[in-house]
Amino acid sequence: MRILIVGGGLVGALLALMLGRRGYAVHVVERRPDMRRHGFAGGRSINLALSDRGIRALERAGIAESVLPLTIPMRGRMIHHEDSTLEFQPYGIAGQAIRSLSRGHLNLALVEAADRLPNVTLEFEWRCVGVDPDVPAATFVHTTTGEQRRIECDVLVGADGAFSSVRDALHYRDRYNYCQEYLEYGYKELTIPAAEGGGFRMEPNALHIWPRHSFMMIALPNPEGTFTCTLFLPFEGEVSFEQLRTRADVSAFFERFFPDAVPLMPTLLEDFERNPLSSLVTIRCYPWVVGRTVLIGDAAHAIVPFYGQGMNAGFEDCRILDELLDRFSDDWEAALAEYQRMRKPAGDAVAQLALDNFVEMRDKVADHHFVLRKKIEVLLLEHFPELYTPLYTLVTFTPEVSYDEAYRRGQVNERVISEIMALPDIDQRWDDPAMLDTYRQILERYGTARSA
Repeated sequence: MRILIVGGGLVGALLALMLGRRGYAVHVVERRPDMRRHGFAGGRSINLALSDRGIRALERAGIAESVLPLTIPMRGRMIHHEDSTLEFQPYGIAGQAIRSLSRGHLNLALVEAADRLPNVTLEFEWRCVGVDPDVPAATFVHTTTGEQRRIECDVLVGADGAFSSVRDALHYRDRYNYCQEYLEYGYKELTIPAAEGGGFRMEPNALHIWPRHSFMMIALPNPEGTFTCTLFLPFEGEVSFEQLRTRADVSAFFERFFPDAVPLMPTLLEDFERNPLSSLVTIRCYPWVVGRTVLIGDAAHAIVPFYGQGMNAGFEDCRILDELLDRFSDDWEAALAEYQRMRKPAGDAVAQLALDNFVEMRDKVADHHFVLRKKIEVLLLEHFPELYTPLYTLVTFTPEVSYDEAYRRGQVNERVISEIMALPDIDQRWDDPAMLDTYRQILERYGTARSA
């Protein structure tokens, strides 16, 4: 059986590795140049946050052991307040962490692993210009020579990202549902270099956030001691990218809103001028499967990056499809039908979770009541793990729970925490051992809704 994967990015390369290990003849065609020869471009990547769902997929593909040493564990958020004070907010209980990882380094590791399999073929600099999902087949044009070719296959996989050519071919079919929504925010990638002599200029085991209510900046660590920073700001308005026209505008903006970061960013002005301003889009579509043509990863469910789950969701697509091929003894029609049934609700849920978390990251993390709610959540998880799991833990550290189930349980959690926050003097008494019986009573009252 011949599998054609359009797109050799993170998800396409991982799926090629998984399907190649199953013995299929896999052909990957990628628009960009081969990063092994040309390197990988920076400036618009948004560093990756690898969590348990992604790790589980890498383990299934047999590559986790070579990838994890490339990561740095981040055990919580380091909040940089406007007065330059710091506040650490752990993600969960001891030992739980997400992992910062360079997109380019991960993509390189996946491409190299897939290419080592004799039944996997990778070709670069071919742009998909047409798809016939009924054959299935795809037409490509070489980005340098202009040569055109058509490739037929038994299964065609669109792993070509948010602006997928494969999805475009499905989009114009009758009764195809498609929704594309942009945030009014853009982002620009910046850099904090390593300290002189090596080492980090900030705490390396944290995701750093400068929340400023209507905008924010984040920074993720890299193994070489640098941090990849990303500024999220409205395109237009009183405080926006359109107001940052000159170097003086940029300097004044950062001195005003991120004063503790400025001394750490000696190339700020050069980075700001050189790196592109990029947009943030959520894409929902259906169906994901037409005959033996299937969408996966961002091609099926592009999301904004604020829950750190875009890559993890795409990797989970790959893992679940691979598991379904086991379950249905490589009956592709049955596996694809079940893949779509399971993953479409999950894709919609993680898209909403990411949008919701943007408000949390830019605004709520600096709020006293939000911080108290998070402390209570950790306390409930420690004392009543059979009755309560925080939404962040469900999404990030509990891959056996689907995104849509995590979202549903998160709605119940909100009602639980709101009832606890309404208790008298909760600000002073929240960690009083005498409160545990009250917490248990509230949790048991909501137990049926949570476990249903």
